[in-house]
Amino acid sequence: MELRALFLLPLCFPGLQGQAPEAQRRREGDTLHIQCPYAKWTAGQQIKYWCLSLGNRGNQDVLYVRSYEETKQAQDGRIKMKDNKANKTVSVTMTGLKAEDSGIYFCTAHYSCSYNYEKLKTISLIVFRELLQWELDTLTVQCPEGSDAWCRGQTDCEVVVSGQTFSNQRKMKSLQDRASMERNARGALVTMRNLQIWDSGVYWCALDSRRTRKMEVVLSVFRRTQRLTAKESGNITVKCHYKIADYSTVTKAWCKREEGKTCNVLVTTSPESPAANSTAQDGVRIQDDTQQGIVTITMEQLQVQDSGVYWCALQDGSGLLRMEEITLNVSKALRQGGFPDSENQETLLGDSCSGNTFLILSVVLLFLLLLALLTSTALAVRYYRLLLRTGIREAEDTSDRAEGTAQPGSTGRRESSQDGSKGPAYINLDVQSHASPEDPLYCNVEPSQAPRNPQHVEYAIIAFNQSPRTGRE
Repeated sequence: MELRALFLLPLCFPGLQGQAPEAQRRREGDTLHIQCPYAKWTAGQQIKYWCLSLGNRGNQDVLYVRSYEETKQAQDGRIKMKDNKANKTVSVTMTGLKAEDSGIYFCTAHYSCSYNYEKLKTISLIVFRELLQWELDTLTVQCPEGSDAWCRGQTDCEVVVSGQTFSNQRKMKSLQDRASMERNARGALVTMRNLQIWDSGVYWCALDSRRTRKMEVVLSVFRRTQRLTAKESGNITVKCHYKIADYSTVTKAWCKREEGKTCNVLVTTSPESPAANSTAQDGVRIQDDTQQGIVTITMEQLQVQDSGVYWCALQDGSGLLRMEEITLNVSKALRQGGFPDSENQETLLGDSCSGNTFLILSVVLLFLLLLALLTSTALAVRYYRLLLRTGIREAEDTSDRAEGTAQPGSTGRRESSQDGSKGPAYINLDVQSHASPEDPLYCNVEPSQAPRNPQHVEYAIIAFNQSPRTGRE
């Protein structure tokens, strides 16, 4: 009996059913649209609420719409509720989202959010703020009331700075002394100083001991860079800027970054006289103008081996903090007349040979292509001439066969005697087919070919004889 009652308890009290919040992630300035369907048995006279969970401190009424109202809008105009009674759905729209809007929200249809009778729908809203900072900048974030930790990480909380209790003017700093939290009237102010590129990541304000995510910040830190080129035996001058209020009294350094090693300090400023300090070492000079907030570095008599990556950096007890990164490329200088130094002749010659090899290969390939084209043309002409000569020879053979003997089915060609006598004319016949013995053969003569004296024309009927030919024929 007791077991059956336990099964029926959630059905009788829907508010006791656990709901996993639906995750909603938005960027600051985006819009959130949520639809909360309610059951058919829900009375149309009930008020629909949009609530914010405050954790251990209960729930907060954000906005509500009464039974006789169709829509309701917040005073700042960013939140709007609409009750569609036909579809039995309450829609909530939040525009112009802010990072402070992050939290757990739910819809309910009852008398107030505090009763927590039935949650129509629950969401976990995360509104993240994108922040772009330069190295050595200072980041400040206002966490909402109740925040007691500043976390880092996409999912799990890696505590950067935290405290169990707050008091006015009290600060809690991390071990690196770069992050702090200070309580104020609106919650807690988080400050991160001397930002470095590896500080980029996801941060959020955590509420209570469960580290509930309240406000999220996506931080991107960029380094300032310069690229310089110089000739061997030349000089360069580098200027690096900094904030006077924060770093005017901090020692500045010029170091060279070695592969896989820390930055090797070449020269530093002296903290005894920061107003106008200048030191030099091995052709490298550094000067700190604290009035303008500019560090000037000069390198003289450069060599090829001076190429590399350098830092303008702040130097304190914890090490070096990069201000700017400079990439220097020193090339060999040419001697008078345009020829390189003897030490670099082999390198330049190798580069020249590589270029010449490519040029020679291109010329050879072009020559072979032209040769193939000419050969193809010559073969085509020769083949054409061969076909032409073959056609003429066949025509001559046909002409030779046509003279002399008359063949059945042939056409005739009239020939007169060469001496111009008045004798009879002769016709050569070329017979292409065999005719029957009964069919006579005729020869048509054009009027222009007829002789002038028709009395001397002889007519003959030539018949084909099918008797086999003898060797005499």
